[in-house]
Amino acid sequence: MTGQGGIDRMKSQLTRQQKEEFVENGFLHIPSAVPLNMVHAALRAINHSIGEVGKTGADPTRYRENSHCHELRHVPVLTDVFNRTAVRDLTEDLLGPDNMQPVEEVQIAPRFPLAPGVEASPIEGHLDAVGTGTNGAPTGSYLRNFTVIAVVYLVDVPAPYSGNFTVWPGSHIESRDFFRRVGHEVLTQGDPDIEDLTGEPAMLTGRAGDAFLCHHLIQHTGGPNLSPHVRHAVISRIKHRNVDELDLGGFTDMWREWEGITDLTVAYT
Repeated sequence: MTGQGGIDRMKSQLTRQQKEEFVENGFLHIPSAVPLNMVHAALRAINHSIGEVGKTGADPTRYRENSHCHELRHVPVLTDVFNRTAVRDLTEDLLGPDNMQPVEEVQIAPRFPLAPGVEASPIEGHLDAVGTGTNGAPTGSYLRNFTVIAVVYLVDVPAPYSGNFTVWPGSHIESRDFFRRVGHEVLTQGDPDIEDLTGEPAMLTGRAGDAFLCHHLIQHTGGPNLSPHVRHAVISRIKHRNVDELDLGGFTDMWREWEGITDLTVAYT
């Protein structure tokens, strides 16, 4: 159980069924992973920044997706959401004891409503750390410098088309198979169009304090927001302590860093 401050608490653990679900689908929904007092503290800091600091943090050269709350990326009120809650426990349940590097930087990711009368465009998934020239990394570059995508909702997201974090269940396996066929060097050409994705996108709903743990190879995106509310979430790209050793090999050797579920991944290697 998670304690009031996310500090003095019993350590949380995943069930075998949850681990099996993660291996098969590439993501896992963890209800009430973060105490509401920590959620509200993070949300207060974010809303203050949006209202008082403003877009780009007074630096108009910054790329738009990182335009809000740039000055909050390293502050404890946000990094603690991952480091001092069940998010850490359950991540280490997947990676193995003491294998999670402490989170030092987060992404603050508000999804604002589309303008009235504007319809949602079709959505496409992507993989992180592929340079586009507009996302802070040069075109033709790519990295494999994290293991887990962790997303925590700071507000209720009760329905689809509410700016939901969106994933393609099972696409982590399909991404791995794609890179085995063509080589991860294809990423120098940009985010690949993996034509044989078989699943439909899932717009993930949840409550404030819910977390989603995702394999780094899962196709994902931020969904369109047709609701009247801003979807607030904080995201961390969590690293295995030996992430640099496997490096780009993680595109094809997808389970080596997941030492907590080795017995379940044999059929998916």
